[in-house]
Amino acid sequence: MNTTATQYAAADRPLIDVLDAVPPSGWTNPSPCEGWSAADVIGHMIETQREFLTTHGVDLGEAPDVAADPAGAWRRHAKRVADALADDALAATEFDGFFGRTTVGAAIEQFYVWDMLVHRWDLARAVGAADRFTDDELDRIEAAAELDGEALYMEGICEPAVDVPDDADRQTRVLARLGRSA
Repeated sequence: MNTTATQYAAADRPLIDVLDAVPPSGWTNPSPCEGWSAADVIGHMIETQREFLTTHGVDLGEAPDVAADPAGAWRRHAKRVADALADDALAATEFDGFFGRTTVGAAIEQFYVWDMLVHRWDLARAVGAADRFTDDELDRIEAAAELDGEALYMEGICEPAVDVPDDADRQTRVLARLGRSA
């Protein structure tokens, strides 16, 4: 398995754990993403990954029905993406991205895996579940935030950073940087 496929799978496993903890009534709960329910967060991740991959020639089939079964829709989507990412040629495909020349694999790892990590926390918050990032996940989130710089705060990405006490733990500080209150 290539690095991109490995990183995607590593982000998917704990996300599935959070999805499994969502009660049927929890999908309509508001998320920390203003105006989005828990189900909307799933829909966003599916939609953005589908849009990116189809732009690069990947046929993911018919979009899964998030409204009918958000967790099932994610599982079907993530399986299709994982299958596509197993192709080393796809991961190595170059294109001109927002920050310059890159590869599909690098974009998946730097943005879409990051998105899965951050939105896993959003989902957990929406349903009152605890979710802690590992040090490796926090490293990944921080590295992506550094790479994005001020672009992190463009409309539709993250809200402006929020203040936290100086003695806040690392996860709280990282989330605050992303405009989230832990």
